[in-house]
This record gives sequence, structure tokens and C-alpha cells, in this order.
Amino acid sequence: MTTETKTFEAPLYSAQGKQGGTRQLPEGTFDGIVNVPVMHQAVKAFLANRRQGTAKTKTRGEVTGGNQKPWKQKGTGRARQGSTRAPNWPGGGTVFGPQPRSYTQIVPKQVRVLARKSALNARARENAVVVVEALNFSAPKTKAMTELFTKLGVLGKKVLVLTDGVKPNVYLSARNLGQAHVMPYSDANTYHILWSDVVVIESSALTQTPAEG
Repeated sequence: MTTETKTFEAPLYSAQGKQGGTRQLPEGTFDGIVNVPVMHQAVKAFLANRRQGTAKTKTRGEVTGGNQKPWKQKGTGRARQGSTRAPNWPGGGTVFGPQPRSYTQIVPKQVRVLARKSALNARARENAVVVVEALNFSAPKTKAMTELFTKLGVLGKKVLVLTDGVKPNVYLSARNLGQAHVMPYSDANTYHILWSDVVVIESSALTQTPAEG
């Protein structure tokens, strides 16, 4: 775990992609602390909680057939068999196959918050955080988002765009870009941040209270 406390600055761009200096990132979130075990726990729980847990195989007690022995016990020269529902028979039951279950993992709120902060700090340490001014797209347009990414120098990378609240036009403009994901800053969790190569944050969103991670 990296515990060195420091402040970070990120390049500041306009909504048209023109660079205009730097923006100091809030020390309450970007304090330089990176806790790898906590991030691992949060990501593992997030992926586990996405599982439906509906996989199901039939045991020998649930398949059809097998009410009597296939052949008598002795005298045939073949191995003894008790039921056609046995696992070694075609169409027989499955041994130790998956059954419906819950994969839910509960992570304490403080752990989720620390993991999210650690992920943001990890990206800040890599100089992979970019701040942009208000993103107000009048209509969904993939071309506009592509041009913005090109000017930011992030086109072709996995980009996480964190907006100030829900902005449908911004989301729809990036939906056709396979390496981009748009969501409100307060909704991003540890998995989303670590998935990305670059985190693009709307300037006004930095004043929000982070989510639980």
C-alpha cells in the first residue's frame, strides 16, 4: 500500500478540446493513498455481485429413466449396472454440477469508499486524469465525442468520462465508441476506474461527494 500523501494537478481542457492550464484535484479525494488489497476486494465483490447464479444441472435423481436395472446382475459378462440414470450413462445425472446459488459479497461502506479513492489516486499517479469544462452537447453526435478524444490525446484508449450528473447526450455520443464509457461522477466505482486507461472528469463534478465505490 502506498501511503505517501501528496497533491495532484490535472490538465484542464475546454469542452472543445483546447488546453487551458491545469486544475488542482481536491485533496479530500486525491490524497495519494493507494491501497491495492482494498481495491482487489472491491473489484472482486463487484464482479461476483454481477453473477446471476442461475446455472443448473440435473442430478441422477432428476433425470428420466432408470426405474430398473438395465440387465441382470450376473451372467451377462458385462459390468454390473444399477440404473441408466447413473453419471456414467449417456443422459445420466451430473455429479457435483452447478446449482442455483447467490454469489453476493458484502463489502463495508468504508472499504468501498477507500477502494474508490485508491483507484482515483492510482490513475492520478499515472497522470491519467484529465479535467474538462462543462460538457453540454446539444444532440447526440459520435463525431463530436471522437473529435474531443482526439484533441485530448486519448482516442484509442479505454476512456472513462465522468460527468456532473446524468447527461444523456454525452452518454449517447460515446455509446458507439467501444473503448469509451460515460457515467455520472458519483456513480463510478472502483471497477470502472481501474478498467479505464484515462479518466476524463467534468470540472464541476469534482465538487461532488464521491459515491460509496
